[in-house]
Amino acid sequence: MRESDIKKLYKNKLNELKKHNKNYFDKNSPTISDKDYDKIKLEIFDLEKKYTFLKSPYSPSSSLGYPPSKNFVKSNHRVKMLSLSNAFNKDDLVNFEKRIFNFLNKKIEVEYSVEPKIDGISASLTYKNGILIIGTSRGDGTTGEVITENLKTIDDIPHIIKDKDFPRDIDIRGEVFIKKSDFENLKSNFANPRNAASGSLRQKNPEQTKKIPLNFIAYTFGFFKNKNINKQSEFLNSLKKWGFKTSEHNKVFKTINDLEIFHKKFEKDRFDLEYDVDGLVYKINSLELQNRLGFTANSPRWAIAHKFSADSAYSKITDINIQVGRTGALTPVARIKPVNIGGVVVSNATLHNEDEIIRKDIRLGDTVKVERAGDVIPHVVLVDLKKRKKESKKFVFPKKCPCGFDTIKEFNKFTKKYDAVRRCPDRGFECEKIAVEKIKHFISKEALNIDGLGKKVVENFWNLKLIRYPQDIFNLDYAKISKFDGWGDLSVSNLKYSIDQSKKVSLDRFIYSIGIRHIGIENAKLLAEYTKSITNFLNLIKNKKFNEFLNIDGIGETQINSLKKFFENKSNYKIIEKLSSMLNISDLKLNKDGKLLNNTFMFTGKLSNMSRAEAKSLIEENSGSVVSSVNKKLKYLIIGEKPTTRKVEQAKELGIKILSQKEWLNLLD
Repeated sequence: MRESDIKKLYKNKLNELKKHNKNYFDKNSPTISDKDYDKIKLEIFDLEKKYTFLKSPYSPSSSLGYPPSKNFVKSNHRVKMLSLSNAFNKDDLVNFEKRIFNFLNKKIEVEYSVEPKIDGISASLTYKNGILIIGTSRGDGTTGEVITENLKTIDDIPHIIKDKDFPRDIDIRGEVFIKKSDFENLKSNFANPRNAASGSLRQKNPEQTKKIPLNFIAYTFGFFKNKNINKQSEFLNSLKKWGFKTSEHNKVFKTINDLEIFHKKFEKDRFDLEYDVDGLVYKINSLELQNRLGFTANSPRWAIAHKFSADSAYSKITDINIQVGRTGALTPVARIKPVNIGGVVVSNATLHNEDEIIRKDIRLGDTVKVERAGDVIPHVVLVDLKKRKKESKKFVFPKKCPCGFDTIKEFNKFTKKYDAVRRCPDRGFECEKIAVEKIKHFISKEALNIDGLGKKVVENFWNLKLIRYPQDIFNLDYAKISKFDGWGDLSVSNLKYSIDQSKKVSLDRFIYSIGIRHIGIENAKLLAEYTKSITNFLNLIKNKKFNEFLNIDGIGETQINSLKKFFENKSNYKIIEKLSSMLNISDLKLNKDGKLLNNTFMFTGKLSNMSRAEAKSLIEENSGSVVSSVNKKLKYLIIGEKPTTRKVEQAKELGIKILSQKEWLNLLD
C-alpha cells in the first residue's frame, strides 16, 4: 500500500472515530456498540504502530472523549481524567502485567484492587475544607463541563463532609448512573440507562435533573495530597467512612488466574446488579506503585478494564411465552430480566422452537447466556446449570395453540424427519392469533404499505373489533375512529388517505400480501410474471391447476403444496376474491431496459433517508434484483450504517464489490 493510501485510510478512521465520539459524549446517542467503537480505536493504534509516520492530535493515543459542550462553563481538571486501556481475554491481562514488570525492570509480587466498571457517566467532585465547591463532567479528559448544581441533586453526593480525617483539598471521582428498575419508566425517551444518565446530567435546568433518579458511586481520586493512605482498597474504605457509596463488589486479588476466575463468575452474576456494568477494572493496589508507574498519553499504566463480551450477557428467565406467526409457527420467547448487551437493553430472547428447548433443557427461572450479534434477534445460547434451583421442572411445550386448536409437526419427505417447529394448522382466519399476524403482514411495507396502520394499530383495531379480515381495512368507520384517544381529525384523514392510496397495487405485491407460506417476495414476482393478471391467477386457483406453476423456473413442489394447502380453505379463496374486487391490481410490467439489468444487490446496515422496501423497489424498477444472502451470484453489497461484519467479510472473501449508499445511488445517476 502506498504511503498516500495509508494516510488516507488513517484519516478516514480518525474521522469515523471523531463522529462516534460526538454521538457518544456530546449527543448522548451512540450509533454503534461499545465493541465496534473499541475495534475502530484498535485499528488506529495498529496503524500507528505499523507506520511510524502516522501522527495526529485527534488520535485516541493523544486525545480523549469529546470537547465540552458550549452550553456549559468549562473547567480544567487539576489531574487529567484519563480513560483505561482494555483487556478482552487472559492473554491481554498477562501482557498488562508484563508491561508493569518491564517498566519497573523487575518482577515483583503485586496486589490488584478489583472494581465493577459501571456503565454510566464519569464525574469529578472538588471538596475544599469539607465543602463541595465544584462538580464537572469528564469532557475531553483535560477540560470538563461545570455541572455542579445538577450533581448536587443526586442524594448519593454529600454537600458537606465533617469527618475529621477528610482531606482539606481533594477531587473525588465516580460514576453517575440510573438503576435498571428506574430506567423502566424512562426507556421510551432513551436507548439505554447510560444515555438517560448523560442526558439528565446535561440539562440546563437543575430542577429538571432533580426529577431523574440518578445515583453516584465513588471509586477514585484526582488531585489529592495523600499522607496516610497506602492502598486503593484502603481509599475505598475511607470513601465509605466519609459518606460516599462504593460498590459492595470491590475485591482484592493477587494473581491473573484469580482475576480471570472472578471475571467469569461476575459476568454471569451481573444481571442481579441494580445497574449496568460492562466489565471489571483492575488497579495495582499499592498507591506508591501507582505513583511510580505513572501514565501514558491517555491511560494509567497501573490500571486496565477487563471488558465483558459486547454480544452476550447472562440473565434470568422470568417467563416463557408462546407467540404465533402468520404461518401458524409457534415460537417460544423467554422474558428475561432486562440486561444491557452491546448498548441495547434486552428483555426478550427467542428460544427458537420446541426441539431447541429440549436440547438445551431450558426452564423457567434458569440463568441463561443471551447472545445478540449484528442484526440477529437476541437468543438463548446456554443454561448455567450451577444456578438452577433443585425444585426446577422441565418446560412442557403446549400441544395446543393459544386459540385452542391442536398443533402439529409436519413431516418433511426430503429429510425424512418431522419439522422442529410446531404449528397451528392454517384454518384461514379461524385462529385469531394467525389472523392478526396475517393482517399485519397484509399492511406491511413490502405488501400494501399502508402508512399510519402499523402493527400496534392493527392490534388495537382488532381488540376493538373494527378488523377481522383484510377487506375490513377498506370499510373502516372513520367517524368512530376519530372519537378514540390519540385520533384527531388530521390523523384520521391521513389514515384514510393512506388506505385509499394502497388500493392501487401491483400483482406481485398483492400475491405477496396474502401471506401464503413459502411464497415470499421473489416467488410472488415469479407467479405474477407467469399469470400476468389477477384474473388469470384466480382462474388457475379456482380450477385447481396448480401443477401449471411447475413450469415456472424457481417454483417447486414445496411452493405448489403450500399454494394447494392455502386455497383448500374456501374462506381464504373468498377473501382473495373479495379483495380483488375492491382493489385496483395492476398487471406486472417488467422493465427490461433499466440501468441495473442483470445486476444483483444485497443490503446490510441501516440506509439513510430510505427504507429497505423503497431501495429494493428502486433496484427492481431499474431491472436489477435483490438477493437475501451473500453468494457467488451476488454482484454488489450495499452497506449502510452499522453493517453486519460477517456479511461484509464474506463479500470480501468472494470478491464481491462493496458499495456505500451514495456509490450505489451514483449507479442510477
